[in-house]
Amino acid sequence: MSGTFVGMPAFPEAARAAVADARLRGNLRHATHTIRAKRARAVAEVSDWAELREAGKRIKDHTLRHLDRYLVQLEEKVTAAGGTVHWAADAEDANRIVVELVRATGESEVVKVKSMATQEIGLNEALEAAGIRAYETDLAELIVQLGDDRPSHILVPAIHRNRGEIRDVFRERMSDWGRPAPEGLTDSPAELAEAARLHLREKFLRAKVGVSGANFMVAETGTLVVVESEGNGRMCLTLPETLISVVGIEKTVPTWRDLEVFLQTLPRSSTAERMNPYTSTWTGTTDGDGPTAFHLVLLDNGRTDTLADEVGRQALRCIRCSACLNVCPVYERAGGHAYGSVYPGPIGAILSPQLRGTASEIDASLPYASSLCGACYEVCPVAIDIPEVLVHLRERVVEGGPVVREGNKVVLKPAKGHAAERAAMRAARWAFSRPGALRTGQRLASRTRRLHPRTLPGPGKAWTATRELPAVPPEPFRDWWRRTGGGKEGGK
Repeated sequence: MSGTFVGMPAFPEAARAAVADARLRGNLRHATHTIRAKRARAVAEVSDWAELREAGKRIKDHTLRHLDRYLVQLEEKVTAAGGTVHWAADAEDANRIVVELVRATGESEVVKVKSMATQEIGLNEALEAAGIRAYETDLAELIVQLGDDRPSHILVPAIHRNRGEIRDVFRERMSDWGRPAPEGLTDSPAELAEAARLHLREKFLRAKVGVSGANFMVAETGTLVVVESEGNGRMCLTLPETLISVVGIEKTVPTWRDLEVFLQTLPRSSTAERMNPYTSTWTGTTDGDGPTAFHLVLLDNGRTDTLADEVGRQALRCIRCSACLNVCPVYERAGGHAYGSVYPGPIGAILSPQLRGTASEIDASLPYASSLCGACYEVCPVAIDIPEVLVHLRERVVEGGPVVREGNKVVLKPAKGHAAERAAMRAARWAFSRPGALRTGQRLASRTRRLHPRTLPGPGKAWTATRELPAVPPEPFRDWWRRTGGGKEGGK
C-alpha cells in the first residue's frame, strides 16, 4: 500500500524492540489510558449507545451490500454539483491522478488535511518524486513530518512522542519547512500549539491546492464530510482554489440522515467529545465560496477484494475512531510502528492483511498481533468483531485457501513456518471428531498427570514462560458425570 513500510520485520520482531523502549512504553501508557478514560465518560452520557452502535453496524452493512449502486449515485450527485470523480483501482492509479491534477494547476505545493487514505497509498512520497511538496497541517501529522517519522496511531499519529521530544523536533526542523520555531520555545502545550499555528498560517494563506480525505460521503447528495478538532481542515477545505479528496469507497453512506448516527458515535469514540469542534461538509463547488475546482478520487486498493470475504468484510465498517487501539494491551506495549502499516492496532491487524494480502512476512504475522481478549470488539462503535476476523485470518495464513486478489479468485498457499500449527490443529480435528479416541486420550492424560511437565518444550516454551500450564483433572468430565449421575451423587 505504501513504500513507507517496505522492509519492516514481522510483528514479533518489531514488537520485541518496541517493548524494550521504556520511554516509548511510558508515552503510550499515559496517552492510551487518558484517552480511553475520557472516552468511557463520554459514552456513558448516552443512554442509547447500544442502539446507536447497532444502527451504525446496520447502516454500514447495508451500504456494503449495495455499494455498487451507492457509488454510482454518489458519482452522479458529485458531478451534478460541479465536481469531477476519478476512479482509482490501486495506489499507483490514485497517486498518478493526484499528481496530474496538481501539475495541471501549475502549483508545486499542496496543503493537506489529515488523511489515512493518502498515507495508505504513499501520496506524499509520490508528490515529492514529482517535485511537489506536501505540507501536513494536522498538529500530530506535522510533528511526524518534521521529525522524518512515521505515524503510530490513527487519531494521534505522534502518540509515541512526549512534549519534550516535540519541542526538540520543532526547534531543529521547523526552519527546514518554513517559518522557524520561536526563540526560547518550551514544552508548554500552549507554546507548542502557537508555534505550529504560526508555522502553518503562511502556508494556508498562500496555498492554491488542498488535499483531503473524508470521514463520510453521502450518496444521496454527493456531500463529503470531514470532522476535526483543530480547524486546520476547515482552512484546507475552503481557502485553496483547487480541492482534491482521496477517499476509500467504503466511506460511503446512503443518506444525509445516516450521518445522525455517526456524528454521535465518532466524536465520542475518538476524541471523547460530544461533537467535533469543526464539522465541514461540501457538495461540489459553489460560485464565490470555497474552491472553484473539486476532484474526488474514489480509492479501491484492495477494498473490493475485502468485500468478497463474508467474514473479513466487516473490517470495512471501520470509521477510524481508534477506540480499539486505546484499549488494546498489545498496542499499549508495542506501539503502532511494529504493525508496519498506517493502520496499527487491532483494526490494522485485520485491515492491512486484507488490503495488502498475506504474502509478506509482516502481513502474515499481523493476525497474531493480538491476545484475543475482545476489548476491541466491546468498544467498537460499529461492532466489528475483530477477534472473529483475527481467527479467520489466522486460518488463512496457516491453511491457505481461496481468496479474491485484484478481482480474481486465487488459491493461497499456506504460509511458511506454520507446519507445527497445522499438524496440531489437524490432530485436534481428528480427535474431536472421534469420541472414542478423545475419551481414551483424556483418560490417558488423567492417569499420567503426575508425569506432566510444568512447562512446555520447544515452540510452547515461550507461552509457558509467562503462564502456568493448566493442570489436568484427576478424571475426564464425562467419566465424572457418569460416576456421579450428573453431579447428583457426591457432587455439588
